[in-house]
Amino acid sequence: MSSFASRRRLSGLIAVTVLACSGLAAAASPWAGDLAPIAPADWNRARAAHLLERAGFGGTPEEVDALAKLTPAQAVRRLVRFEGVPATTLPPFEHSGVFDDGLDPFPASRPATTDLARAQGEALGVQVKQDGNRRMQPVVNKFFYWLRASRLETDRVAYWWANRMLTSPRPLEERMALFWHGHFATNEEKVRDYRKMLAQLDLFQKQGLGNFRTLLIGVAQDPAMLAFLDAGVNVKGAPNENFAREIMELFTMGVGHYGEQDIREAARAFTGWNFRGTAFHIDADRHDDGPKEVLGRHGRFDGVQVIDIILDQPVTPEFLASKLYRHFVREDIDPALAAELGRRLKAANYEIAPFLEGLFLSRDFYAPESVATRIKGPVELLVSTYRKLGLAEVPGVPDFNETTSALGQRLMHPPTVAGWAQGRSWITPGLLLERGNFALDLVLPDINYIPGDRYPLAQAGYEIRDLHERVRSGQDLTTATKPGGGAGGMEMMAMSTMNGDRNEDFNTRYGSYRGWQMAVERVKPIPRTVARLDLTGMVLGAGCRTPEQAVGYLEGRFLSVPLDAATRGKLSAFLQKELGTADLKAAASYAEDPLRVLLHLLLSRPEYQLG
Repeated sequence: MSSFASRRRLSGLIAVTVLACSGLAAAASPWAGDLAPIAPADWNRARAAHLLERAGFGGTPEEVDALAKLTPAQAVRRLVRFEGVPATTLPPFEHSGVFDDGLDPFPASRPATTDLARAQGEALGVQVKQDGNRRMQPVVNKFFYWLRASRLETDRVAYWWANRMLTSPRPLEERMALFWHGHFATNEEKVRDYRKMLAQLDLFQKQGLGNFRTLLIGVAQDPAMLAFLDAGVNVKGAPNENFAREIMELFTMGVGHYGEQDIREAARAFTGWNFRGTAFHIDADRHDDGPKEVLGRHGRFDGVQVIDIILDQPVTPEFLASKLYRHFVREDIDPALAAELGRRLKAANYEIAPFLEGLFLSRDFYAPESVATRIKGPVELLVSTYRKLGLAEVPGVPDFNETTSALGQRLMHPPTVAGWAQGRSWITPGLLLERGNFALDLVLPDINYIPGDRYPLAQAGYEIRDLHERVRSGQDLTTATKPGGGAGGMEMMAMSTMNGDRNEDFNTRYGSYRGWQMAVERVKPIPRTVARLDLTGMVLGAGCRTPEQAVGYLEGRFLSVPLDAATRGKLSAFLQKELGTADLKAAASYAEDPLRVLLHLLLSRPEYQLG
């Protein structure tokens, strides 16, 4: 391969291969569907690596070796029950101090904000100027400030969480939080308050391996979910069906196990459920305490009682157990196996930890159909790569949020209330190309990278940058914010923005620009470190002395699916050609770049996308 461009193109040519690899296992192996525990005699290093891959985010060879020395029961209890694991001492999230009391409650829109300011003479803790030009400009600036600040602070929360996934001695805690984040999906763009998103994440981290009833009630009373599903308009006499529908369809039972009348009646039970600030609140005057009929039960139910009715439905434990199975074991599940898993979850009183413990101990979990047949999600891909490299922190370049977003999964920004599609949706020729580009940017960082948390790359970014240049050129505000022209295509500005420009009380486009400035001033920057790799030291320290040994070592460290002999031979020949010798130790002084290119090729291959 003569250039990095050709290596990038390689990624786009093998998307079909990764889909084929994800279905390589032969049908009906003896252990498939067998929930009996694996025997100590069947335990080995490869199965320990598989357990760590699925119940965590993978690990270094040393971490795999430590797990392999235990019995299967001990290994599973270490990951699920944290036996023998030190207490977590991970630092809490460090707030930037971007919130003030005047921002709460935050209006639904800019027009709602200015209407409030006109009616009351103030909004968002900012008074309308008594006289002068653009009397409400400070109010509009504050509105856009919070939109920008909350989003940027949410990006910092995502980085903080990614570092917990990377460094936690209890990786399943974070893995389960990631699972529940996709199951109970809420989006910062709708919630518009990083504090609520952070509190929901805290709920997932603390309750993710506990009792599902407790977790479900916590989610139902969670301000992020209440904001996301419009709890504020779910009131007596005019119930909003959003939450009632999603709790049945997506969270507990699945489509086809309830009727529209059940949705309407359940919605009445959740009326009056809302929040004040970041705390759950029930408005008794807006709660409908009248008699209801939900799923064949009659009574004056409130929301918790409806949740109990849902959890008592036979389909609910099977629905949840099957979703957990598809995430941790494999996509295909036999109906009889699904029914048995549902019975086990119900018998465990919806306790998640013992259910997963049984799953991770089962022969089925280690069957050929289950091993290395699951396509890694973007967040899992990045975190597992960093863990296998032995990094102590998530690099700032390449940017974690921007990279996972390009791969289809941005933390705190699931596309819908249904979360992410998972599985084969993660792999297209374009997405596989992006996965290869991530590997390239990791081993050879992009020196032209401009951090989006300091510079507006999205959300009218071109318009904001063009306005900035106009102001710097000496134009007055009216001229600088005039629609039309500019490198960013201002002529396509939305009609609402044009109306704002003509409103003498404020200038919307300037408010967006000023909001960015205010947010960047207050939100702490994400550290822009790069991964400090020493692949030469890694392979020499592992005893590698030839290109073949280096390829074999890196293959074993990073890949769950072994390379075929022909591919392994080509990669060894490539490394030897780049080194100019078959003596790896003799080339130690200049081996780093060839080894980095080799690692990029390995991490871009279809085999690496499977875990």
